[in-house]
Amino acid sequence: MMDTRDLARMGNRIRRDVIEMIYRVGDGHPAPSLSAADVIACLYFGVMNVRPDQPDWEDRDRFVLSKGHACPALYAALCLKGYFSRDLYPTLRHIDSRLQGHPDMKKTPGVDMTSGSLGNGLAAATGMALAAKLLNKDYRTYVLTGDGELGEGINWEAAQTAAKYALDSLTVIVDNNGMQSGGSIESVGGIVNLPAKFAAFGFKTLEADGHDCAALLSALQTPHPGQPLCVIAHTVKGKGVSFMEHNNAWHKGVPSPEQYDLAVRELEALIDE
Repeated sequence: MMDTRDLARMGNRIRRDVIEMIYRVGDGHPAPSLSAADVIACLYFGVMNVRPDQPDWEDRDRFVLSKGHACPALYAALCLKGYFSRDLYPTLRHIDSRLQGHPDMKKTPGVDMTSGSLGNGLAAATGMALAAKLLNKDYRTYVLTGDGELGEGINWEAAQTAAKYALDSLTVIVDNNGMQSGGSIESVGGIVNLPAKFAAFGFKTLEADGHDCAALLSALQTPHPGQPLCVIAHTVKGKGVSFMEHNNAWHKGVPSPEQYDLAVRELEALIDE
């Protein structure tokens, strides 16, 4: 597993590849992908037990990207981990591609759950964790949600179920960037005070800087016997690219050639730090 400095670099390599994919293809969701990059880097290169040469290994840890529109970050991590070649990058969102506009477990090696219909990821991950418990398996299940999609009621039904069955192999990470496609979380859905909400549903609940790999690893590796874990990761939408940070106009969009060059320069500088 990587140390925290290398994990930070990996997060920025993921960001650079996100920008590359979206720019070359001319479609995608850059800002939601950039906010999630460090969490995904910490999971795949610092925490999860997986085998890229055996993507269907029965005892692998599972990951569900509930905020499926951020899939360029997941695809970049899977590629950098060794699941497939960069040759697939230019096919993102093409109709016959293995890299669809939302994760597809039947097409992409390493994708454990098809997602994109927002709000369903936590329910699917709860089912995976319950299966592990019933089958006496040791694998862990991680799910990354967006704070916007937590307005979907099925999340809280799943949370209640996870606590009822004491699914301590389940970890929920909330990409808490404060924005969703239509505006700020508070103005659109009013989903506030997430730590108290998850704690009330029976989760061991922690908060962490979602761009501090040491803080993320500490939270993700905190023991939580008899309870599912929720890590509220405080993030910046568009993190790492100056003109995208805190700018909800980049929820979906494609940089111009000049913007692409600037984004790549900024991210390369962060990788070289």
